[in-house]
Amino acid sequence: MSNIVNNEVERYIRETLKDKDGLLKELEEYAVEYNVPIVHKEVSDLLKVLLKVQKPKSILEVGCAIGYSSILFSTSTNGEAKIITVERNEKMIEQAKKNFERSGFDNNITLLEGDAEELLKNVEGEFDMIFLDAAKGQYQLFYDLVIDKLKVGGLLISDNILYKGMIADDALVMRRKKTIVKRMRNYLDYICNCNYLSTSLIPIGDGVALSYKEKERVEE
Repeated sequence: MSNIVNNEVERYIRETLKDKDGLLKELEEYAVEYNVPIVHKEVSDLLKVLLKVQKPKSILEVGCAIGYSSILFSTSTNGEAKIITVERNEKMIEQAKKNFERSGFDNNITLLEGDAEELLKNVEGEFDMIFLDAAKGQYQLFYDLVIDKLKVGGLLISDNILYKGMIADDALVMRRKKTIVKRMRNYLDYICNCNYLSTSLIPIGDGVALSYKEKERVEE
């Protein structure tokens, strides 16, 4: 369990939500077997609803892993969204490419291979939605590289922002995670208080932040 909500509540939610089928279900099982980090079940369903409401035509994802979220995005938008996703782990890249081809959405998804910090500098265009799901200690860095690429009226989604509850409670913080926790807290403080975003923090999965971009960022 995640330390985010009561264990029984979390179990009830996951048992009540409808199971995925097809490739997405297969990837969920693969992720459990091989300990691959993908979005939690309740988060994937939240993303699905947001995609159907927002109807994004362009999505930027930071942190691809085996391609689960990109395939979820494509499925939920009926293949109408163009997706750029970034991954540096070679084994994950290999799996993601195979999964994109199997999904039938490989023409809609562009996988950039390498270090996100370098690759994101050269990504062009504006995006309707940006999904951060990479190294938790680097969210502020990634944010600064992508926020100006998000359209006004666009949605920034940051996953794993409560990090097994450690962000909210010092008693849960492991010593070797102190730097990550400090950086994530600073990131959340920033996105919750800057004057061009409206942000909500949602205690599901490992924590999700939803940020609506109200206007362009202006350096103060």
